[in-house]
Amino acid sequence: MRPLVRVKLLVVSVFLFTVCRAPDAGWAHREAAGLVVSDSGLATSAGMEMLKRGGNAVDAAVATAFALAVVDQASSGLGGGGFMVIYDAKDRRAHALDFRETAPEGARAEQYARNGKPARELSVTGALAVAVPGEVAGLLQALKRFGTLPLQVVLAPAIRYATDGFPLDATLRYAIDRQQGAMKKFPDLARVYMPKGEVPAEGETIRQPELGDTLRAIASQGAEIFYQGWIAEAIVETVKKNGGTLTVEDLKNYKAVWREPLLGSYRKRTVIAMPPPSSGGVAILQMLNVLEGHQLNKLPHNSATYLHLITEVLKHAFADRAQYLGDPDFVTAPIARLISKDYSGWIRGRISPAKTQPTKFYGLVHFKPEQGGTTHFSVIDRNGNAVACTMSVNTRFGSKLLAAKAGIVLNNEMDDFSIYSAGNVYGLVGNEANSLQPKKRPLSSMSPTIILRGDRPELIVGGAGGPRIISATLQTILNVIDYGMAVDKAVDAPRIHHQWLPERLEVENDLAQETRNSLERRGHGLRDTRVVGVVQAIVAGRGRVSGAVDPRKVERARSE
Repeated sequence: MRPLVRVKLLVVSVFLFTVCRAPDAGWAHREAAGLVVSDSGLATSAGMEMLKRGGNAVDAAVATAFALAVVDQASSGLGGGGFMVIYDAKDRRAHALDFRETAPEGARAEQYARNGKPARELSVTGALAVAVPGEVAGLLQALKRFGTLPLQVVLAPAIRYATDGFPLDATLRYAIDRQQGAMKKFPDLARVYMPKGEVPAEGETIRQPELGDTLRAIASQGAEIFYQGWIAEAIVETVKKNGGTLTVEDLKNYKAVWREPLLGSYRKRTVIAMPPPSSGGVAILQMLNVLEGHQLNKLPHNSATYLHLITEVLKHAFADRAQYLGDPDFVTAPIARLISKDYSGWIRGRISPAKTQPTKFYGLVHFKPEQGGTTHFSVIDRNGNAVACTMSVNTRFGSKLLAAKAGIVLNNEMDDFSIYSAGNVYGLVGNEANSLQPKKRPLSSMSPTIILRGDRPELIVGGAGGPRIISATLQTILNVIDYGMAVDKAVDAPRIHHQWLPERLEVENDLAQETRNSLERRGHGLRDTRVVGVVQAIVAGRGRVSGAVDPRKVERARSE
């Protein structure tokens, strides 16, 4: 892998850290050892514990991820998967780890129909929704390659949270409350999260002894016990008795994959992004390329002119996502063209400042070139090593199946394949590139991103929220780089979202009415939404590092 830059690395051994957070939303800790930002205070503490022990950013990231697998199985966990982008400050190299789930060998598109008609519920809830989980394989791969602390040490906080219990916070309680109807249909899940038959009170202790046993087994025996031992058997037993196709062989054959990260540039900075099967990296680079040709800081922030421009680049990016992107082990996408400056210049020329365009207007298909529902956390250590990691079980509590003997909530990532012409649970459409095939990885919107200024991380960012991840990550990047906002302001600022189809522009509730009216005059059909993504970000520079936790997640939980 080639170095990102040729400038000699100057390591600043101690940073001054500041903290930006919403009350109870999660934490960014002030420590000379480094900074961890996640949407769980307990998970962040687990990562910081590793940094205080002398561990590096990957040690902290793996500890944070395993802790999240205990304290928020509604969003991610051992039964899910994700993506990790790593920047190695010593070697000045970037690495991308794909631990996305895969389709079981026995999965077929026709299984997701009843009486010849598409039955979307089958890919969202229950055993057929479950893809082969990749999180354990991925996290242990990262730790083996880059970590410095023993696995037993890194997993100790997660084991403690599972065995001793942890106080239920507002966001997990909100997830339980929203899913209590489904939980009553899945007694194993309800036994853990509604032990008295009702939604627990905030602050009540949640204990998961079976999950604690699972984590102890992984700590002592590694990934093999998960993919070939009694944990694999417990997962398969749960899926099989509920009518799914996942087998022990599927688990045994799963592999996390190191992929070449996508590298781009924006405003004299290096952008490190995740390649497919994440669609986020391609979309972010494409959109930044287009926007680099505009002096955004000359436009009033979140003005109608600015938001119209952002909407148009989002529509182009999502149109290309639907048409071309999929698992690179199965399809060849024109990624070089999609993130080329040539293509971005063509898009820039097609954007009208006065109006939006019909759906068929967007996408690479028209280009004639010249010949020639997830969690995210960010980490930086004292040496400038950085990790951006996004993980998911897809929708809240995934398939709603819990492998009782192992205490693991199983994902419903099969819905991320293009099975239905009307789109998946998020309304995302696709074609053959993202069709369901055995052992294939479904396309994802996860967008873990690291931006370097020179050879030092300046911004470590990503988010949760289905396709809104892409929109939220992009706007946070622009807020920091183009508008010079402090990280808490950049994360907190109102956002919009458009994904090409359906033809609607989602706007957060606090967008000014005058701005809304101007967007509607340009032809945008507006729809109010409370949350466009949930972002966690770290900004570093001039010996100072600040972290911000998105207040949206806890504010939604508190207000509903």
